[in-house]
Amino acid sequence: MEPTTEFEINLFAANLPTMDEIGKLSELVHSSERNQLTFSEQVEQNMDKTGQKASLAVGIGLFILGRNAEAVDKLQKAKDCKEKFIYLALALRRIGKFDDAIENFQNCLDYEADTLTITLEKVATYRYASDFQAAAKELKTCANFENVSAEYHYQLGRLQEAQGLYDEAVENYKTALDLSPEHQKALFHLAYRCDLSGDEDAAIDYYRQIALSSPVYVNALLNLSVLYEDTGRFDKASQCVDKVLEAHPNHQRAILFKKDIESSKTMFYDEEQEKKRDRRTQILETPISDFELSVRSRNCLRKMKIETIGDLLNITEAELLSYKNFGETSLREIKAILEPKGLYLGMALDEKQLTLDEPLDSEAVEDDDEGLAAKPVEDLQLSIRSRKCLQKLNIHTIGDLVRKTEAELLGVKNFGLTSLNEIKKAISDIGLSLRTLD
Repeated sequence: MEPTTEFEINLFAANLPTMDEIGKLSELVHSSERNQLTFSEQVEQNMDKTGQKASLAVGIGLFILGRNAEAVDKLQKAKDCKEKFIYLALALRRIGKFDDAIENFQNCLDYEADTLTITLEKVATYRYASDFQAAAKELKTCANFENVSAEYHYQLGRLQEAQGLYDEAVENYKTALDLSPEHQKALFHLAYRCDLSGDEDAAIDYYRQIALSSPVYVNALLNLSVLYEDTGRFDKASQCVDKVLEAHPNHQRAILFKKDIESSKTMFYDEEQEKKRDRRTQILETPISDFELSVRSRNCLRKMKIETIGDLLNITEAELLSYKNFGETSLREIKAILEPKGLYLGMALDEKQLTLDEPLDSEAVEDDDEGLAAKPVEDLQLSIRSRKCLQKLNIHTIGDLVRKTEAELLGVKNFGLTSLNEIKKAISDIGLSLRTLD
């Protein structure tokens, strides 16, 4: 029988732990699946307790577990204090109620909360809400902490990254680490940006630093495993995934990665098959501009970001015809390009034998839950491979993502079924799905 986890920090003791202690408790809870289950049981044991003090502790516990709507309900019943307003604001931010979160962060200041900490949390909230102007304005109020506060430079870097100012973001992450070498979030985002920019050696080094200093930083370990796998270091990739599974044995993404790595280990090299694959790749990478097409067809394909023959194999006739101004005449032109090469529209989809989900009304998503649609795709905590592919498609928010079809995602180079399933699972967990065609 597995021993019961004993937490040194007791959230439900007579005196509420300090904010730093609650932070350490949260880190410990999320360090393993067993700890999460044990802590969840503790929260449940205290759920029925009444009174403002109990509501505060339970509300914070629910927040730690990610049960944010329940946390909001409990915290609103607690006595007004710094801890109440901070965790209430954080929970509200997680469920997309950004204006309410800002209001509660402001309330914290009446209870002697640290001004810099609260200001930077407001900056993060405005960033999550995609109100970059308000975030920048808020940051200016604490500009005197430049080259003093690591968190200031981290939040500045996150804002710049959200605005596409990647070089500036990298410099601020490095400054944050100069000021606080143990700043794990700055280290993670620095690794992530290096990976996306193609500097894989630097990315591996930064991810390794996280893996060595943190018990189980899941996203860093999984991203590191992908980099190791891509460079043929399968044993190291397996070690990263095994470390995640040791602490979180039911982690679905880690389980998928483990299967991928094992498959890669058993692959063999067939020279003739590789030659055929190279010839096919050359055909698929042939740009559409090499063919004589009407102006209307060219314009439509350009708007749909279809640039190569390979892109055409990842889109169906129905999908093409669904675009404005793309008619039967343009369709015949496209088929005339593909048929002599033994290819046809949607061929890649048939080969992958995809099963489509129920259709989603993407406009309804925006109308019913603007906050959710506006959230950055980073909130889905996807693997580095999936994030790279989404970046190539210029997908920055969850709203952008659910407007895409499976075919559009699979049309991106190096985007396979594992990444597709990972994305479908992540958005289904929040009640959404990819767009499909009738």
